[in-house]
Amino acid sequence: MARAMKVAIVDDEADLRQSVSQWLALSGFDTETYASAEEALKAIGPDYPGIVVSDIRMPGMDGMALLKRFMSLDSGLPVIMITGHGDVPMAVEAMRLGAYDFLEKPFNPDRMTELAKKATQARRMTLDNRALRRELADGSMIMKKLIGASPAMERLREDILDLGQADSHVLIDGETGTGKTLVAHALHAVGPRAGKKFVTISCAAWTEDQLQAKLFGPVEEGGLPLVDEARGGTLCLEDVEALSHPLQSRLLTLINDQAVPPETRIIAICNQHAPDSTLEDVLRPDLFYRLGAMTILLPPLRTRGEDILTLFTRMSEQFAEEYGCEAPQVTAQEAAQLLQAPWPGNVRQLVNIAERAVLQNRRGSGSIASLLMADNEASGPALTTEGKPLKDYVEAFERMLIDNTMRRHKGSIVGVMEELCLPRRTLNEKMAKYSLQRADYV
Repeated sequence: MARAMKVAIVDDEADLRQSVSQWLALSGFDTETYASAEEALKAIGPDYPGIVVSDIRMPGMDGMALLKRFMSLDSGLPVIMITGHGDVPMAVEAMRLGAYDFLEKPFNPDRMTELAKKATQARRMTLDNRALRRELADGSMIMKKLIGASPAMERLREDILDLGQADSHVLIDGETGTGKTLVAHALHAVGPRAGKKFVTISCAAWTEDQLQAKLFGPVEEGGLPLVDEARGGTLCLEDVEALSHPLQSRLLTLINDQAVPPETRIIAICNQHAPDSTLEDVLRPDLFYRLGAMTILLPPLRTRGEDILTLFTRMSEQFAEEYGCEAPQVTAQEAAQLLQAPWPGNVRQLVNIAERAVLQNRRGSGSIASLLMADNEASGPALTTEGKPLKDYVEAFERMLIDNTMRRHKGSIVGVMEELCLPRRTLNEKMAKYSLQRADYV
């Protein structure tokens, strides 16, 4: 759910400060008031979770000086300036310095609310984008997104850590929806280039001429071609199989001209090739061997066993929080259906079904089985899955049930024992069997 955004009101006039605060509070904002610019500067720093409304004319440090200080601290902080009669030229100068907007006294309170809403929306987007960039630059955070305890996922995480440090070009292959772009980000984030640029482009999204200009130049409006923008960092080529032979040749020349280790690391992602062909069939051999010296093949979801239930639970919990409702409780029959589904769209399909299951649950109708059936009918002929012993289905459901109950009770052993009617010794044995640690839920 969207977090509450603050509005800091800075004005030396107590009456105006209080009236603006009361009006915005009635409009649903979380307000803070400061009697001077100096006082506000002590409390508001970079990544402040809100916006600022400040008068221009104040004793001591005035609003213009305060604006300059805020812009040097955080240029993405929206500051709305309040001006007196005749101060419009000063307000225009404030806009030039980075102010979000200005209001001239006496101002319409509704206009104040409208501006505050727009400014907080802009601030939320700025902070979300910053958080995403930090997350993508933080190897430990992004590795946590690679959810799953299956042997295939354990190997994938080990491969990412090994190849991330190797700093050579990498080729990523796998079925659609398996998370190849996330793995590319992870390779960059855990390696020596983590603090450098990560530049990505889909080779299938542009015509040959457009792609050549974007990659190698010339670029309109004085920008840099992507091979220059990514210099020293990582260039990620999605849909690398869509590169024409002339562009493959240009890319090979770029690779051959680099030293070892390369100045720019290239991560190539293949998103589509015929089932009976390989990447070696769609890329020219010399480019394939330069890119494919290190290869990661992502496992399809249908081979990952109980990871399917873990992923479904995590995704449905996230969507339930977003939509402000309860996550659906998965029955034993539904767990078996999730494990047996062919998942042609892999993790991307599972995320989609988890969201729709949450929305269905909010309405109090529908079932996970009906969603799976509709999805598989829409996707055409299904891939087959190998049968599993009944014991595997039972254990996967049992692990999911204990995991979900531990989450719900925030690690309270007593609460889990009571809900599942299990003696403590039995619960401890099962948690040890499924590698579930109480500390992970507290």
